[in-house]
Amino acid sequence: MSWGTELWDQFDSLDKHTQWGIDFLERYAKFVKERIEIEQNYAKQLRNLVKKYCPKRSSKDEEPRFTSCVAFFNILNELNDYAGQREVVAEEMAHRVYGELMRYAHDLKTERKMHLQEGRKAQQYLDMCWKQMDNSKKKFERECREAEKAQQSYERLDNDTNATKADVEKAKQQLNLRTHMADENKNEYAAQLQNFNGEQHKHFYVVIPQIYKQLQEMDERRTIKLSECYRGFADSERKVIPIISKCLEGMVLAAKSVDERRDSQMVVDSFKSGFEPPGDFPFEDYSQHIYRTISDGTISASKQESGKVDAKTTVGKAKGKLWLFGKKPKGTALEDFSHLPPEQRRKKLQQRIDELNRELQKESDQKEALNKMKDVYEKNPQMGDPGSLQPKLAETMNNIDRLRMEIHKNEAWLSEVEGKTGGRGDRRHSSDINHLVTQGRESPEGSYTDDANQEVRGPPQQHGHHNEFDDDFEDDDPLPAIGHCKAIYPFDGHNEGTLAMKEGEVLYIIEEDKGDGWTRARRQNGEEGYVPTSYIDVTLEKNSKGS
Repeated sequence: MSWGTELWDQFDSLDKHTQWGIDFLERYAKFVKERIEIEQNYAKQLRNLVKKYCPKRSSKDEEPRFTSCVAFFNILNELNDYAGQREVVAEEMAHRVYGELMRYAHDLKTERKMHLQEGRKAQQYLDMCWKQMDNSKKKFERECREAEKAQQSYERLDNDTNATKADVEKAKQQLNLRTHMADENKNEYAAQLQNFNGEQHKHFYVVIPQIYKQLQEMDERRTIKLSECYRGFADSERKVIPIISKCLEGMVLAAKSVDERRDSQMVVDSFKSGFEPPGDFPFEDYSQHIYRTISDGTISASKQESGKVDAKTTVGKAKGKLWLFGKKPKGTALEDFSHLPPEQRRKKLQQRIDELNRELQKESDQKEALNKMKDVYEKNPQMGDPGSLQPKLAETMNNIDRLRMEIHKNEAWLSEVEGKTGGRGDRRHSSDINHLVTQGRESPEGSYTDDANQEVRGPPQQHGHHNEFDDDFEDDDPLPAIGHCKAIYPFDGHNEGTLAMKEGEVLYIIEEDKGDGWTRARRQNGEEGYVPTSYIDVTLEKNSKGS
């Protein structure tokens, strides 16, 4: 099947068809371009979505710990990779499909224009040959009519008896002239007719079939190119399917990694205070004037014989004590983390010790490297001056000493916390102590106050209501010493109820630490007060039962 033989007389139709083919090609290219824009916008929106919900990790404390959070962030990472694959699809379509279509459409227009110009030129040449043949035919026809007229005139004069011989001879010459001209035109017409027939045969059997064949091949190549672009359009998507499948598998694995038990344990580890539940409240018999709680670390049942109670003090204390079901009071972070509950304090100290050990190892490695370099310089002076390394070595040694001191100090605090956590249950259920439930660090009175500074570092507050009940015990003997201690660090004792001490000073212990980080001590001159337990080295009497 060939356009040249089947469509020899459909030049205009083929002109329209080839133009339609190019228009369709450009329309498909426009479709691909819009699809590329959709993919690019989709990928951009996905990346913005991931950026919006990804955490801004400004510190280690904000890093996700719960398995559900980690799984969600893993899903966001997979979604970000998925968005990248959508961008790959857009780039592949732009390069392999859209760019190729636009280049091919330009070449197709040029080729079509050339073939149509050749077809028009062939048609114009055939029309010219037909006009020449038609002109010779008309001229031959006209000369034949003139020859017939000349013959009729000659016969009429020849038969006319009245006509002169000269007229007859003249008519005969005219007839011969016209006959000769008719014969010449006849020969010219025959030649033109033969030439036209040859050109017409050549036009419809050689030239036009060749041009139409080229147009047919061009149109078929256009169809093949569309088929290839269709396939490339699908291949652009199919190439990224394995990676997209991995992204989806990663999302499924992230979902499977969620462990509710582990998350629950993390909640316990994050918020466990290490305190024991509170004991029963004792019965406070106000009918007996001699009732008084001995421990200064409990809530005193102050006698008010006059029947007047300071409402602000009572409400303020209750508000500070019952923060288990309210907002947790906040205080300034301390170096020894004594503002935290025991369990959280232990974890923070352990983390700091681990970090200090890593820094110590780093400094030790640096010291070893400097010593090796110094040995090399001493053996080969031309490589460098050993003395130039001395400042760096001294600085490293200072850093090592500083880190060791820090580690020792934090380990002492950690040992203190671990010792208190282990023996806390025996002290919590004393019949003379009224502790309320706390989730944070307790003050020596067993409760928090509204003052954030007193919550963190405040010593036990002396009762500010001096009444007759207190007067009954003003002449009591001081509490007996249950041991002694030596100050490891100096303490200024600015807060009310604290006792200032110097490094190396020896004090008497009159009341043990009840888990709040404070120990009650007394100087030899009888001055008493509270000192931080982590600042002293305590030695208790073996036969002492405590305060």
